[in-house]
Amino acid sequence: MPKSSPSIDMTPMVDLAFLLVTFFMLAASFRSSEPVQVTTPTSVSDKIIPANILMVTVDKGGRVFFNMTNAEARRELLDNMSGKYKVGFTDKHREEFGFMESFGCTMRELPGYIGLSSEERGSARTLGIPYDSTNNELKDWIFYGNIAALNTGKTLFEEAKKKGDNPNVNDFKPKFILRVDSKTLYVQAQAVIDVFRDLNLNNLNFVTSMEMPPKK
Repeated sequence: MPKSSPSIDMTPMVDLAFLLVTFFMLAASFRSSEPVQVTTPTSVSDKIIPANILMVTVDKGGRVFFNMTNAEARRELLDNMSGKYKVGFTDKHREEFGFMESFGCTMRELPGYIGLSSEERGSARTLGIPYDSTNNELKDWIFYGNIAALNTGKTLFEEAKKKGDNPNVNDFKPKFILRVDSKTLYVQAQAVIDVFRDLNLNNLNFVTSMEMPPKK
């Protein structure tokens, strides 16, 4: 019998690798770039940001931006804000808003802002969401956002119960996050905190950058 060195056909392995790469490319959802960048203060806290959140961001100039994580809750929120402020949105606006990054503009500007591309939103110079005593749109965003997040959380909780996962109801309640630039004036951050207090939402968490604890 003629002798030959053993060989392995790598074609199936290469095909599998390309199939996996193609799957991840098609299934992955890319994170949109945020329209504002902030440098948060440091702390030694190591808590992880939860899933169902409402986040308010204040940049160093005092501009306020709003964000929510759940797409369905965001669409419900937009419908409620649209009804109060009498600003119309198309189905395309609603779909885009469900997965959009944080935003900081007035209700009147929002339809045009949603129509921009992600890159255009990042370069758009908006004045942020109004939160002063004469025009406090931020308060309405938080108020209706909390209602929408509670409704969505309740639905997800019931679905988890039907699956027999023995869920904790507190894990499905909305969490409130405040992210403030380290150079923001205190009075501007305080004004945003007062909005949460006026709504009796006192379980507010603050985003900070991680630092090493002091040595004993």
